[in-house]
Amino acid sequence: MIFDPPLVPARLLQRYKRFLFDAVLDDGTPFTGSCPNTGSMRGLTTPGSRIWVSLHDSPTRKYRHMFEMVEVHGETIGINTGLPNRLAEEAIRSGVVPALGGYGTVLREQRYGRNSRIDLLLKQSGLADAYVEVKNVHFSRSPGLAEFPDTVTKRGAKHLDELGDMADEGHRAVMLYLIQRQDCSRFRICGDLDPAYAAAFSRARRRGVEAYAVRCRVSPQEIAPCGLVEIDEPVPAAL
Repeated sequence: MIFDPPLVPARLLQRYKRFLFDAVLDDGTPFTGSCPNTGSMRGLTTPGSRIWVSLHDSPTRKYRHMFEMVEVHGETIGINTGLPNRLAEEAIRSGVVPALGGYGTVLREQRYGRNSRIDLLLKQSGLADAYVEVKNVHFSRSPGLAEFPDTVTKRGAKHLDELGDMADEGHRAVMLYLIQRQDCSRFRICGDLDPAYAAAFSRARRRGVEAYAVRCRVSPQEIAPCGLVEIDEPVPAAL
């Protein structure tokens, strides 16, 4: 996806109340904007960090600026959790995930499971329906290794169990991790930060849930899925 209009550079002052951030433009103008990521954003909110924001002029918006990217150790990282579903669909349609090729219809936000919605439902005559859950990934503690989650996510564990139910019913069930950074060649579940999620991931895999991790090329001009990365086995939490 290409950013039009282009993103605007700024310096982060603080991110707070999960939904808000303060920053200053290159010309010295301070502003408050909205943060489209309610997670912990571990390691991505250091005051003084170089960031990029999108501009929105809708009269219904309280804040014109939206936090989109941050630079950490020279790497540009996307933080907007509203984009992964769109980027995942781009990855599937462009053949970045060969195992999910051949589907002509991609539906978003379809009801399924225990009063939930699946991010993407792939359909094609002659093929089993594929239920695809998408998770945004931006956390990295070791060079070349992307990790998820960066904090406890009971909702994420619930989604894995629901995917397992779909696999039990004979459908394809897919967990797709969308990595909004390019500097990682491997992906791993954070068993130390969320043992329950790691257990749910292993349980889902045993039930037949597929898992893929896609990294993206990220710049202030565009975010583009650029390839699969290897998924490591989860590391159990220390006893």
